[in-house]
Parts: sequence; structure tokens; C-alpha cells
Amino acid sequence: MYHPTTRLLTVLELLQAHPQLSGPELAQRLEVDVRTVRRYVVMLQDLGIPIEGERGRYGAYRLRPGFKLPPMMFTDEEALGLTLGLLITRRLGLAIETPAIEGALAKIERVLPDTLREQVQAVQEALLIHLNIHKAAPASEMIITLSKAIQQKRCLLVTYKAWNGDISTREFDAYGLVMHGGLWYTIGYCHLRKDLRTFRVDRITEAELLTETFIPPAHFDSVGQVMKGIASAPGAWRVEVLLATTIEQAAQQIPPYWGLMEACGDGVCLTIYTQKLEWVAHFLVGLEFDFQICHPPELRAVLHRLAAKITRLAN
Repeated sequence: MYHPTTRLLTVLELLQAHPQLSGPELAQRLEVDVRTVRRYVVMLQDLGIPIEGERGRYGAYRLRPGFKLPPMMFTDEEALGLTLGLLITRRLGLAIETPAIEGALAKIERVLPDTLREQVQAVQEALLIHLNIHKAAPASEMIITLSKAIQQKRCLLVTYKAWNGDISTREFDAYGLVMHGGLWYTIGYCHLRKDLRTFRVDRITEAELLTETFIPPAHFDSVGQVMKGIASAPGAWRVEVLLATTIEQAAQQIPPYWGLMEACGDGVCLTIYTQKLEWVAHFLVGLEFDFQICHPPELRAVLHRLAAKITRLAN
């Protein structure tokens, strides 16, 4: 349960962060009714906070222009949330200077009461964050540029270095930004290929915001499309397997980024692009249902070698 004082401070923070907010908007954010919002506003006004309001049932509230709030105040949960966010940001390996993160942590600690400061410091000293972070982390400037393009729906001119070293420049409409498996990806419409494309952000060497805008597809599933893009990335081998199961059961055991699945008769057709057949062989053997290899025939030879090894080890 929220304490009334916490709600008062939240109203103050919301009005500081927005030019104006209506009574229903504040009520929705605070999970109270509009009448309670009006009572909070009156209490803040009695404390000398210059909140101006428009009359009417749906009147909006705003802080008087030029008014400066006192130093920041955080609840235990807010301080812990900020601290965890900064610690995880440091661990993500983004190209953010360490002094920037340490400076933010120091500023937060400086405005905290002694008891809460001790709690935050205890979290920093005790918490160990283990994440599968790829060494090729993108620069923070690139993340900001892509995020701004997605938010403002502005086209980008990007220079991309593919896995084989080929460099190309293209216009790109970024629909989403996804972090998966320690790597950052962006998904959107590529004007060069005239189709959806998934790009690794660390391979984008340049990105320039253009003045042209775009309209993204409604309810676009960025995560799902990135998983599909990873699964269909070019590889040395194209593997086709028929699984003796349903699409629902297959989805429970096969991650979406491993391959493309579709219902096929009484089974499921699985397509995997890979650089090494050995990885696919080990993965297929671990499935709980039978499968039939359609392509390539070389995968059968890899499975025979794996079976011989398993037999030798078992004996």
C-alpha cells in the first residue's frame, strides 16, 4: 500500500515532468479517483506549491512556470530501482563512461537519508550481476540515435558492415530495438532490399537521422520479428527437418531464434541456418520427439558419428 505522503510526492514529480496533466490522467497513474487527486492538489497548494488548475471535471493541472522544486526525494523502492538500473547499465557493457555512472550513483546517494543510503550502498557491495554480454557492445550514441529514430518515426541513413565484411549504405526505417543474448538488434524496413531486415547494432558503423518520416505497421512485434530474423540469418548450411510433433509442443522445446517452424501435415517443418552441422546434431538429439532429416544428407553422417561416440561412452 502507498503512504499518502508518497502519493503527494508522486503528484509533485509528475507535474514537474509534464507540462500539464488532467485529473483523470493523474488518477490513473496514482490508482485513485479524481476526487482524491483534487484533495492531493489542495494539500500541495497549502504547502506553498504553486499548482495551477483549470476548472471543470476534466480540468488540467500544472506547476507555475519558473517554479523550482526542492532537492529530489526518493522512497526506498525508488532508490533501489535507480541503483539497480545503473548497476545493470554498467554491466551491459554500453560505451558509457564509468565516471558518468559513478557520478549518477553518487548524486543519488548524496540526497538520501542515512538509513536509505546505507541500504543502497549495501546493494552495490553485495550484488553480483551475471549477464551474457557480447564483447562487441554498441556505442551509447548509436543506441540513442536509433531510439530517437524509433520514437520520432524518422528515417535513417545507415552504413552497415555484414558478417562477411561487405559494407553497404542504405535508408532504413527502424521499428524497434531489441537486446537478445548479449547482442543488440534493430528491426525495420530496408529501402535497399525493399523488405524487413534485422541488423546487429554493433555492425552499424554510421547512422544519420533524416528529415523524412515513416508510419510503422500497427502492433508491430519487434521481438518476434528479431527472433525470426536471427533464425533465418544466412549460414553455411541450410537444414530442413520434419519433427514428429505439434507446433505447440515444438515451440516449448525450440527457442524461436533457433529456426523457423511451420505446421506441415501431421508434423512440423523446422528450417535452421547454421555454420556447423555438429551443433544441430546435438540439438536434435536432445529433443523429446522423433525427427526425419530432409536436408542436407551430410547431417546423417554427423548423427552417425555422434551415435557412435555416445555408444562408446556408454560402454
